[in-house]
Amino acid sequence: MSQTIIDSNFNFPGQISVYKGKVREVYRLEGDLMVMVATDRLSAFDVVMPKGIPYKGQMLNQIATKMMADTQDLVPNWLMATPDPNVSVGKACEPFKVEMVIRGYMSGHAARQYKAGHRELCGVAMPEGMKENDAFPEPIITPAIKAEKGDHDEDISREDILARGIVSAEDYAVLERYTRALFARGTEIAAKRGLILVDTKYEFGKTKDGEIVLIDEIHTPDSSRYFYAEGYAERQERGEAQKQLSKEFVRQWLIANGFQGLEGQTVPFMSDEYIESVSERYIELYENITGTTFEKADVSDIAARIDQNVRQYLKTL
Repeated sequence: MSQTIIDSNFNFPGQISVYKGKVREVYRLEGDLMVMVATDRLSAFDVVMPKGIPYKGQMLNQIATKMMADTQDLVPNWLMATPDPNVSVGKACEPFKVEMVIRGYMSGHAARQYKAGHRELCGVAMPEGMKENDAFPEPIITPAIKAEKGDHDEDISREDILARGIVSAEDYAVLERYTRALFARGTEIAAKRGLILVDTKYEFGKTKDGEIVLIDEIHTPDSSRYFYAEGYAERQERGEAQKQLSKEFVRQWLIANGFQGLEGQTVPFMSDEYIESVSERYIELYENITGTTFEKADVSDIAARIDQNVRQYLKTL
């Protein structure tokens, strides 16, 4: 099985601090620089799986890089360079404590809330008479914040965000405008690939100069849900499940093996064969989303490769 990177311990020139998220590790350097390493870790139900997925970090990093390039005319972003397949370097930002989730279709969390009888999500009304995976009359923004306890995301309304002072009214208006513009462009890009961008989330930060920029990932299978456009209407008419591109297939496998991240549950054993199948599925996602063939990077020593490439890039600044 291919080598993976599931943890890093770099010491780059001018390094100030390190933040380790569920999948990405962010190194802050002097000069207001950030080096973001996309690992091969797999997170589901807010739990990191014990084994890495070969090439997953490379795929996520390269999809996000391409999508940022394809949207930079609409929304400024933090990205300066990608000196390594798993690495992005950009401007240091102060992240907003809100994730901007936008939904074009009633799927996932929205569908579960609807089935439970709710007709409002994050203060936004959902029309009566909808079926799971139906399109909303227009995309709805349903923000989320990290819960005070644990890593789970928590729904929150625009009104609560402003009332609690989490984001100023002026900044939130910019976040909403950027979110809708990005989703519209993402929808156009997906359509050219024969896909439907169902829902996604965006994260934003503010530079030291006060500019609001897009950060983290964009339109990846970890942050977004896609349907295949071909046959969508027919499947809806017949009440069938939609063919989708996201990491939902991992969640379904975990559920089938008795795991949903609940207290007392144990992550099921993942064989090397299963891990390889997940990697192959991610490659399928990559190629469908980008419309390009995935080229595997050298994984003989990923950490050494990253260290060398980042150091060489920093010398050019």
